[in-house]
Amino acid sequence: MAGNEAKAVLDTDALFAQLAEPFDSSEIKWRVTHTTQDGSRGAVIAFADPRAYTDRLNQLFTPSGWTRNYDVTTVSAVTRQKRDKIIQTGKVLVTCTLTIARLGTHTGSGEQWADEQNAMTAAEAQAFKRSASCFGLGRYLYNLPETWVSLDDHGRPIKPPSLPGWALPKANRTTGKTNPACGPRPPAVQRGPIDPKATTRIEGFRRILGDALYGEILWRAGRARGASDIPNAQSQAIVVESMERASRGIEKANSLAEQVGEASFIGVMDKLRIESMTSIPGIEPLKLLVAELEQEAAKSVA
Repeated sequence: MAGNEAKAVLDTDALFAQLAEPFDSSEIKWRVTHTTQDGSRGAVIAFADPRAYTDRLNQLFTPSGWTRNYDVTTVSAVTRQKRDKIIQTGKVLVTCTLTIARLGTHTGSGEQWADEQNAMTAAEAQAFKRSASCFGLGRYLYNLPETWVSLDDHGRPIKPPSLPGWALPKANRTTGKTNPACGPRPPAVQRGPIDPKATTRIEGFRRILGDALYGEILWRAGRARGASDIPNAQSQAIVVESMERASRGIEKANSLAEQVGEASFIGVMDKLRIESMTSIPGIEPLKLLVAELEQEAAKSVA
């Protein structure tokens, strides 16, 4: 019996390793996030089409071995600036629940301005990929830094950046062939001096943010499970900044809660399935909470 349990653990670990393996470089695309004033150069970030995610899931589990479900809500009467104009619009908010046989279930959230083209498709894709990243699929893309490149007359990269070795499938380094079901190749983390005061400050955010949100930021911003595991002072600074940002989100949510009243606040919390302000499950649920409370506040003003 013990041998069977050990084998099951090894099999599960192998599946997670295969999920975490980088996509083939042909699957990677680059999005321009902002440009220089003359438009000749732009900052780009890497992403993969949702089809790369579904192909990996189908390969490892077959199409019948995983499911995804979407929960869609909308926020109306939101004002934003677009092309130097103030417009009245809304937001499409999507939560994707991804279930993989033998591995469990994770959720992820996506959002898009309602006035954008294909808003629903974009929000669904974002939610799906974020839920998949909870299993390790595509998570490595978050570690690729923003890179500046030259742009053509249409604002597109003339030549995309080269991917580092750790962001390529394992087989690419030896045979040049693609094998997306290989072992993981996580990025090397440079360890260096850390600031003990920063460690103490980071640990202090746990009480404000709650365990789930605190843990997500630790992992996403510092690649660590505990404050003392953050590898260097630079990573500590990134974690502190991220936690301060989340704390401001909590403060805003608390302020909006007072504004909308207890009944409306409880209604929003129930809708998002959040038990309390110290049990917010992650960054995206926090964003959704603030957006929903802003909508309620706008109704009370009207």
